[in-house]
Amino acid sequence: MAAFSLIRDIAALRAGRFDLLVIGGGIYGAWTAYDAASRGLSVALVEKTDWGAGTSSASSKLIHGGLRYLEHYEFGLVRHALRERRTLYRIAPHLVRPLQFVLPMWRGPRAHPLMVSAGLALYDLMALGGQPVPRHRYYRARELLARYPFIDPERLLGGFRYGDCQEDDARMTLVVVAAAQGHGAVCANRVAAESLIEDRGRVCGARLRDTLGDEVFEVRANVVVNAAGPWAPTLLGDAAPKVKLVKGTHLVLPAIAGCTEAFLLTAADGRVFFVIPWYGRTLVGTTELQVTDPAQAVPTDEETHYLLEGVRRGLPGLGWTEADVIGRFSGVRMLKAEDSASLAAVTREFEATQPRPGVLMPVGGKYTTARSDSRAIVDAVFGLLGRRPPPSRTHRHALPGAPTEPFERWQAQTVARLAAAGIDTEAARWLTLRHGTGVEAILAQVGAHRELAARIDDQAPFILAEAVCALRNEMAHDLDDIARRRMPLSLLVRGESWKPRLLALLAQERMHNTAHAASPQSDERSEITAG
Repeated sequence: MAAFSLIRDIAALRAGRFDLLVIGGGIYGAWTAYDAASRGLSVALVEKTDWGAGTSSASSKLIHGGLRYLEHYEFGLVRHALRERRTLYRIAPHLVRPLQFVLPMWRGPRAHPLMVSAGLALYDLMALGGQPVPRHRYYRARELLARYPFIDPERLLGGFRYGDCQEDDARMTLVVVAAAQGHGAVCANRVAAESLIEDRGRVCGARLRDTLGDEVFEVRANVVVNAAGPWAPTLLGDAAPKVKLVKGTHLVLPAIAGCTEAFLLTAADGRVFFVIPWYGRTLVGTTELQVTDPAQAVPTDEETHYLLEGVRRGLPGLGWTEADVIGRFSGVRMLKAEDSASLAAVTREFEATQPRPGVLMPVGGKYTTARSDSRAIVDAVFGLLGRRPPPSRTHRHALPGAPTEPFERWQAQTVARLAAAGIDTEAARWLTLRHGTGVEAILAQVGAHRELAARIDDQAPFILAEAVCALRNEMAHDLDDIARRRMPLSLLVRGESWKPRLLALLAQERMHNTAHAASPQSDERSEITAG
């Protein structure tokens, strides 16, 4: 599928009566809208703030089978996720990239190398063929320490290396929204669902508020999917199914010099967590804490201490302290309400519930399986419409930005083109991994205004042209849209040294839009400065 320009068409939203209205622009809402539109339904997708602004931009940024779920015997979930890992790598090679994980083993009551080896063998077997990562292998203690001297050597037995995949969760959510729009869905952010509307005891749409235009209107739809994640129960009131809200926090820390692998470690309380290379930094997480409201998705000092203490236990040579923390963020997952001895044991299995006539609400699931789970949601939509569902097609089509030639060859050629345009090599590489063939829009901006090849901030690999494209082509409206989700700039740079440049750019773009609206014949390539 070609690269995209997201269009916020409020007029089309107001004017249409749809087969399906999807409320919530996270990864489940995005995939549901895309799947439904690609099967021929008329679809509207609305999001109250920005695409992926909630839980879908607060994950561990992985596409993975979930090795730890084997411990809880969730074999079906793991097999399902590993199938999806293969599919997503195939349809989005620019967004989903292989990543090696190291799992050290120390002597102690929880040390069972043979059991771990058997689990990893099962993990490889469940993945079947055509996977983007190699099979696992074992390292003796001295081999592990030679490669990673910061690992705790005391009682170290050795360790394993296995493969999974990494992605940018906010970016991928945005691209799936674009795929939905490309198949005819009407998509609009900054549109909040205030209430559901009924006709003869059946939900038939929603009362919406355009928060940019401060306008309220109704949209009629034969079926509504409430995919607002942890905010979904509020819209349903007493009819909402019982759920469990689980908060997870991540830290952003400096890069581990010379290390391109991630680590799977165990904290003092027995919970596992990740240490992952990410955009030239390191992502550490996650915690698990039950909460009662998604507004509680705020990192705490206790969680920061917990994660740093876990790193110090396993990788003491890094010497990280609270002073090294560059950024932190939290998200809330909505899981099935079930009794369990620990939150880690609460199932991530997905279910499409029907809390009221005409409404479907997805519960559970995980980022990796959202595409496949959306098929079940859309099958249920067809059932409510009284129609036989045609086969899902999202596994057959590349996502926007995916090159048609082998990715590594395309990437090498494209990085050279970007570098020739004046973009530094590191930023050029990240452009290919975030935009894919959409870099053509970046190159067009830089070709017209050479100064846009400069970085927004020297400490992060994002350039000014990306911000311009975010505002013009990706439905970004404010600083948070640009610096948190279109690019994770605010997470990677301590402080706000980047802010003045983006504020100046944002002001110029608003002036450009005002002038263009007043004069439709005005030059699209009006002057832009670096600020």
